[in-house]
Amino acid sequence: MPVMRAIIWIIRLLLFFLLFGFAIKNDHLVTLNFFFGIQWQLPLVFVILVTFAAGALIGVTATLASMMRQRREISRLRRQLELVEREKASTETALAAAESRLPMP
Repeated sequence: MPVMRAIIWIIRLLLFFLLFGFAIKNDHLVTLNFFFGIQWQLPLVFVILVTFAAGALIGVTATLASMMRQRREISRLRRQLELVEREKASTETALAAAESRLPMP
């Protein structure tokens, strides 16, 4: 297990340095033009980071909505299964009781 942790930390550090180098290389100012003549000047890396974060947030939101729908469906199906199992058990009990009342030949 300690070897896996070390490998994960090495990968994290490598990813951090790659992203840090990317940020340093892309520090030029870009102008964002909005409607009604509004303009913002921001570093390119900041624009990329905000765009990535917004996309990730939209993706997570879509995934969570899907997961919640699936969990509700699973919960409904479990309740339905429990109801069917209870009905089956009561039917088997009633059948066994009825068979025990039958005369023996």
